[in-house]
Amino acid sequence: MDLNLDALWMPFTANRDFKQAPRLVSRAEGMHYWTPDGRRILDGTAGLWCVNAGHARPRIVAAIARQAAEMDFAPPFQMGHPLAFELAHRLQRYTPAGLNRVFFTNSGSESVDTALKIALAYHRVRGESHRTRLIGRERGYHGVNFGGTAVGGIGTNRKAFGSSLSGIDHLRHTHDLTRNAFTRGQPAHGAELADDLERLVALHDASTIAAVIVEPMAGSTGALMPPKGYLERLREICTQHGILLIFDEVITGFGRLGAPFAAQHYGVTPDILTTAKGLTNGCVPMGAVFVQQGIHDAFMQGPPTAIELPHGYTYSGHPLACAAALATLDTFDDEGLLTRGAQLQTSLENALHSLRGLPHVIDIRNTGLVGAIEFEPRPGAPGRRAFEVFQSCWDAGLLVRATGDNIAISPPLIVSESQIDQIAATLREAIIALA
Repeated sequence: MDLNLDALWMPFTANRDFKQAPRLVSRAEGMHYWTPDGRRILDGTAGLWCVNAGHARPRIVAAIARQAAEMDFAPPFQMGHPLAFELAHRLQRYTPAGLNRVFFTNSGSESVDTALKIALAYHRVRGESHRTRLIGRERGYHGVNFGGTAVGGIGTNRKAFGSSLSGIDHLRHTHDLTRNAFTRGQPAHGAELADDLERLVALHDASTIAAVIVEPMAGSTGALMPPKGYLERLREICTQHGILLIFDEVITGFGRLGAPFAAQHYGVTPDILTTAKGLTNGCVPMGAVFVQQGIHDAFMQGPPTAIELPHGYTYSGHPLACAAALATLDTFDDEGLLTRGAQLQTSLENALHSLRGLPHVIDIRNTGLVGAIEFEPRPGAPGRRAFEVFQSCWDAGLLVRATGDNIAISPPLIVSESQIDQIAATLREAIIALA
């Protein structure tokens, strides 16, 4: 293919290296991508954690085409269209009890910034405008807008952009190789790390803290599972001090862990929950923020003609995105995909943990249909071993995700057991070839 690559500045990519030997895909269906020269690639990452129902599903494709022909756009400010209301109502079937008010966005990054702004504004309308501090967690990823970057805990994502927001602090991360390496499911050790929030309460005073935001399972830093009891303890401390708890479920939402949301999988309900990715099966950009009704109702004061929340996006509740989301939910329901991760967890677990003992493998983690393999960093070249495994797998017809010194696995929820075995076998060959 004669393609000029110069004009595009690619996101989260080593552009100069990529353009020397580009990895291109031009078609997708079911569990596979195809390259422009016809090579078939097994998708071991659901695109980018988002294509949960597999690629090019006919029902979703038809819904998008139908909606584009009927109405391509509708203004969301002081206007509405039926699909947005239908989708918001439909989503109540899947969310944890009480999270029954929905604000639509266009991405996970926008969902996070929306959640943070709602949290700050909520305390303000209740007369507690002194609650302005936001607490994230080390190794947390909450998108790339200024709010999400500030509460995120990945240093390389922040250092190029200055201090961004003020009034931010971070909990310690929960990754503990010494005590929890090669755990299947939730680690046994580390619940006490939630008490780090008490340290921050003592440091800053609870009356200054608006919200704590965490990923129930941290995805982008290598599938870090919460220790047993950790989320429960975090919930208790937030409730005790009047702090809102936000779960970032952009990755874990819509079936990744074997339940509709990680909140249900772990049995802990936050006050606000962010989503995107799997909501539309990755077909049309869309995100959503779910809030407890009490939070929503706190804004419904004053003159009924006043705008209660001065926030939103031109494409909030876009008609094509709503059509894609409704068709995606139909597909999830008809095929039982939102719980399929629980059914296949043991298969993926056994396949990944069979790689224990291979060269440079220092940890393997898994739950539902997500897993990670962590490598000992190469001296002077952190992250290179994982990238070389990623490249070897690509060359062998498998797409995985390299993140730091980890390889992350998150196949579409339609994956078969034989395809899980293929993922593990390809990884084995790539790891054995490592230097």
